[in-house]
Amino acid sequence: SQQIQFADDMQEFTKFPTKTGRRSLSRSISQSSTDSYSSAASYTDSSDDEVSPREKQQTNSKGSSNFCVKNIKQAEFGRREIEIAEQDMSALISLRKRAQGEKPLAGAKIVGCTHITAQTAVSGCLAGGPGCRWSACNIYSTQNEVAAALAEAGVAVFAWKGESEDDFWWCIDRCVNVDGWQANMILDDGGDLTHWVYKKYPSVFKKIRGIVEESVTGVHRLYQLSKAGKLCVPAMNVNDSVTKQKFDNLYCCRESILDGLKRTTDVMFGGKQVVVCGYGEVGKGCCAALKALGAIVYVTEIDPICALQACMDGFRVVKLSEVIRQVDVVITCTGNKNVVTREHLDRMKNSCIVCNMGHSNTEIDVTSLRTPELTWERVRSQVDHVIWPDGKRVVLLAEGRLLNLSCSTVPTFVLSITATTQALALIELYNAPEGRYKQDVYLLPKKMDEYVASLHLPSFDAHLTELTDDQAKYLGLNKNGPFKPNYY
Repeated sequence: SQQIQFADDMQEFTKFPTKTGRRSLSRSISQSSTDSYSSAASYTDSSDDEVSPREKQQTNSKGSSNFCVKNIKQAEFGRREIEIAEQDMSALISLRKRAQGEKPLAGAKIVGCTHITAQTAVSGCLAGGPGCRWSACNIYSTQNEVAAALAEAGVAVFAWKGESEDDFWWCIDRCVNVDGWQANMILDDGGDLTHWVYKKYPSVFKKIRGIVEESVTGVHRLYQLSKAGKLCVPAMNVNDSVTKQKFDNLYCCRESILDGLKRTTDVMFGGKQVVVCGYGEVGKGCCAALKALGAIVYVTEIDPICALQACMDGFRVVKLSEVIRQVDVVITCTGNKNVVTREHLDRMKNSCIVCNMGHSNTEIDVTSLRTPELTWERVRSQVDHVIWPDGKRVVLLAEGRLLNLSCSTVPTFVLSITATTQALALIELYNAPEGRYKQDVYLLPKKMDEYVASLHLPSFDAHLTELTDDQAKYLGLNKNGPFKPNYY
């Protein structure tokens, strides 16, 4: 019987590779014409025959079915994940306690489109609890158990890991298009939700009291709307507030870039040649981490100021085409599109790793790889080998989507800083008197940035020095801040 069992195992073992192999081949052909958002829903860690969450009838313990998640039964596990995250988000918790007393968002109907992870769940509970509706801004970054915990807590959440392109927009639509409920605030990450409401529900868009946007990409879209005179509501650009730019973009990426690459490829960084496209805050964080592990780092940059900073930090600034044949890893973090083109991909050496640290999946031209002569092979979750006719392989991570949130986790503490900033921006816009904010894009007042930073200092047992009256007068500052000029 032992032997029969073994034979069965062998059969079981051979069944899979052929199936996945065949599927990846057909995918590479059939998907070649789809746009850059297309995603491999069939590729998530679930078995092929599993029903889409959209087909399932699920209810939480209170009998509500106003959500769509992978599996509501995982709620208890998700609640524990959220509790772990809360340990390192003390500032956000203290703000939440304060908000429970003052209820600054009473009556706010927030529709949100963010990464749905344990960390954002902590801030989501703060931002409006059951009065809000939530969808995911990235098809891979959702933690299914956390989404289940939110659904159990009464939040209308529509998200699961491995959504298809169609699911992604369906979830956003389910959040916005509801009988008897109309959003009056938007919390967005990447601008997709704002774009959807603006295009599909102009009447809702006009009644929104404010938009809070936290990514480079989304902010760029808001400024475009504003420039064209089409932004009819005030918006808060959280991305460029100091507490997001200088912390989330820099420190978060410095720690999570290595995590994402190690988990997916087990790569050794010492002596590897890496090119980082873009030397903004994200690029600076990535380069610092890679350099510390002994990698040889090149930087590409369009902005002479950032390029000079890279030079002074000891990095060679090059054009991508100059080093593409020799590098082992290519990382994009520009916020732009088509930074790595098919031409670059064709010239890469065998087993070169390609990944993206920018918000949007437009930086690597993945669509150009969906052609009949290239074979796609799924090696692990979020890791594809794209194989050229001559046998050369390029290792593509997360199909060109955001590496750290698709393939690893992000340091909780840094997210606490961003989430606190977001929450304050929502409170500020929602409670602002008529006329304080016009139909434009605003930065968070410096006083608030400094308040967010001060809330996080106790975690380090840091003690601030106070100015004397004489010193404050000499510097022309208020003793209690703001200490930074508005343009900082």
